Amino acid sequence: MNSLLFLAESSEVATEQTQLEVIISKILTWCLTSGVKIVIGLIGLFILFKIINFIAKKVKNNLEKRKHDRTITNVIYHAIKKGLKAILFILFLGYVGIDTAGIGSIIASCAVAVGLALQGSLANLAGWFIIIVMRPIRLGDYVSCQGCEGTVEDINLFYTYINTVDNKVIMIPNGSLSNGNITNYSIKKTRRVDQVFQISYVDDVNKAINVIKDVIAKHEKILKDPEAFVRMSNLDSSSINISSKVWVKQEDYWTVYFDLLQQVKEAFDENNITVPYNQLDVHISNN
Repeated sequence: MNSLLFLAESSEVATEQTQLEVIISKILTWCLTSGVKIVIGLIGLFILFKIINFIAKKVKNNLEKRKHDRTITNVIYHAIKKGLKAILFILFLGYVGIDTAGIGSIIASCAVAVGLALQGSLANLAGWFIIIVMRPIRLGDYVSCQGCEGTVEDINLFYTYINTVDNKVIMIPNGSLSNGNITNYSIKKTRRVDQVFQISYVDDVNKAINVIKDVIAKHEKILKDPEAFVRMSNLDSSSINISSKVWVKQEDYWTVYFDLLQQVKEAFDENNITVPYNQLDVHISNN
């Protein structure tokens, strides 16, 4: 009886050892075939990713040296960097033996589901395409849109980043941006500075107009062509309004705007021209 038990135990031990040897053999076989393949593939993928980064950077630097549009440069850079990496990753999956056709079907199914769930994001993606093709704005442009005003810092797939003058970043959905009104202050090389100066009714209008013209003529950043416009524009309840319209280079707009405010005020003081306060005449009737 004992001998039979011993033989049974010996048989179980032998079976376990055989199974362990089979598992180890399979692991070694996998490591020497598929395992080596995966390691080689990962190393190749890493090296090729580095090469793609280098190529994308070179292309971007070359486009920037040739002074191509920053928006198009940025799009080409990301298309090369991310597009080629996606293609290489799919090739890597096929190399290691994964059925890429099945993955493609899964991706397509997921894309349909995600598309239904993210209709707003797809509208933003379509808006990005419209912005890139039609180019109503470019990187570096100063714009006013969707109740915001600032410099275009970046145009991503779903959002456009606006950097305000007080250094806040506002993210505007591309769908809303492409379907709304956009005021671009940077497209044209010149802009007109419109201002209104007020004088009292007791002052000489022609003298005030000549004083303003004199200040304008002395300012180096105001363009001579088109000619500056200075005329009386309104008889207000407390003042005579004189409008001035001058043309400047786009980048000099705010410098000229604030310079004229200060210099015209100083010139009025020197020539005893009064800038009036609001006034109200009250007539009392004695009955």
